[in-house]
Amino acid sequence: KEDHTVANLLRMQLLRDPAVKFAGYMHPHPLIHKINLKVQTSTSQVAPAETLSAAIEDLSNETDHLITQVTDAIEKWKRENDTMGMLGE
Repeated sequence: KEDHTVANLLRMQLLRDPAVKFAGYMHPHPLIHKINLKVQTSTSQVAPAETLSAAIEDLSNETDHLITQVTDAIEKWKRENDTMGMLGE
């Protein structure tokens, strides 16, 4: 289901690419889960589809990194706040 959350993430990631001149989207109707994405590159030697693919890959990597960081932080917190171990002493 495509909506503003995914579309805005893609737009912002695309705009990080120096080859992208313009990135925008339109969500035509709130009941229709579809977005229209427009990507314009600054040179004809870089295809908009390539920049979109790279943006999706970058977001995927960032998401994986975030999941790892959160999982590690939770595990660290659990180790530091282990009340079950303290109660048994």
